[in-house]
Amino acid sequence: MAVAQIFVDADACPVKDEVLRVAERHGMVTTFVANFGLRPSRDPMVRNVMVPQGADAADDWIVEHAGAGDLVITSDIPLASRALKKGAVVLGPTGKPFTEHSIGMALAMRELNQHLRETGESKGYNAGFTAKDRSNFLHAFDAAVQRAKRQGE
Repeated sequence: MAVAQIFVDADACPVKDEVLRVAERHGMVTTFVANFGLRPSRDPMVRNVMVPQGADAADDWIVEHAGAGDLVITSDIPLASRALKKGAVVLGPTGKPFTEHSIGMALAMRELNQHLRETGESKGYNAGFTAKDRSNFLHAFDAAVQRAKRQGE
């Protein structure tokens, strides 16, 4: 079985440093995919992929390259759904996993919230990213990486 890789939807990802720390500790290849603004890395285990500007360019690249057992980090619910269909393990930046059981509700809530914003019923503010969210992500991500490595052995 191939060694699991990590793919990060990096444009607005608040946990890039945490991903790098865990990936380095476990010796895993990490690919950051974004439209802009990636910091170069000299680490051969870190790849930066710049995709053209476009609504789903980064998502499309990740789905094309991620496979079963890989880890995908994103807060983008449609991307999470597509990655799950490829067999990837998907985590949001708060550490919350997207699963086959939860993705349907997540997609429905996304559509409802979008409708409420469009009709003016909701301002669409997102909760701020907290230190607790960062800590939850670190724990969930480290556990997911360990599971992926065990499955790849």
